[in-house]
Amino acid sequence: MILVTGATGLVGSHLVLQLLEQGQKVKALFRNEANKENVRKVFEYYQKSDLYDRIFWISGDILDIPSLEDAFQGVDYVYHCAAYISFEPKEEEKLRKTNIEGTANIVNCCIDFGVKKLCYVSSIATLGDLKEHETIITEETEWNPEIRHSDYAISKYGAEMEVWRGDQEGLEVVVVNPGVILGPLFWNTGSGEIYDRVQKGLWFYTEGGTGFVSVDDVVRAMIALMNSDSKGQRFTLVAETLTYKTLIELLAHKLKVKMPRFSAQPWMTSVAWCMDYFLGLFGKKRMLSRDMAHTLHHVEYFDTSKVKQTLGIEFQPIANYIESK
Repeated sequence: MILVTGATGLVGSHLVLQLLEQGQKVKALFRNEANKENVRKVFEYYQKSDLYDRIFWISGDILDIPSLEDAFQGVDYVYHCAAYISFEPKEEEKLRKTNIEGTANIVNCCIDFGVKKLCYVSSIATLGDLKEHETIITEETEWNPEIRHSDYAISKYGAEMEVWRGDQEGLEVVVVNPGVILGPLFWNTGSGEIYDRVQKGLWFYTEGGTGFVSVDDVVRAMIALMNSDSKGQRFTLVAETLTYKTLIELLAHKLKVKMPRFSAQPWMTSVAWCMDYFLGLFGKKRMLSRDMAHTLHHVEYFDTSKVKQTLGIEFQPIANYIESK
């Protein structure tokens, strides 16, 4: 039996679908009935509605240990996809509690219930910080605690520490560090919000960039790693590095909307995050942090040779993926 946390999110729902397609028995952890509808829509999107009824739904929360004890009964493998994503400074405590404490609970349950292997979905945000002579981020790039990181990145880094603790205590683990994950339907949460923003229209773009990957490739790699002999290792999952301008162009073409005409300069995003901070004092939800304003003008490149050599897989080009969806 396989347990998937965060089963109602982008990665979790696609993971549950692929596991069921392979004939696996899957327990899906969920917090409220409404979120289960997200999964149903994913199954309908791929015309796999017949598989939906095969899901063993388990009501629970990664912060509620008694509910986890029920969920872990008879489980051999765990995919920990549940996480809280926010770049709102006011939500630092919730980020740390959900991502770090929640992951600690999952790791402890894995150990207590004799789970054979755990796959944890982390982020490229935890991969580390380049030194002056370095140009490409790898799994071995060191995290520099002296450099400013977002609260989200810090919480995911702390969560990884809990997973590595489990590794030291004898639990077999693999960690995946996906780039910005692109996929259908989830336009109101996480990385999916970029679809919504492009659909509504953008005035500006920036020349920065980062690593992107499709949800299909993330899930495919996760399953392959769990079925492999790999353990105690992390793997970068990035199809390619794209500038934000290029990504917006691809999405605008697919969604048949206008491409933003103006390039935002660094001073403009600095002013924007300051205004965003000021409005946040009066209750407006923060949309842009200082860290985000900085990264919007820098391009990050990632080495994905490790996962390709380990699994012998190739990632689908982002342009092809967007056009196909």
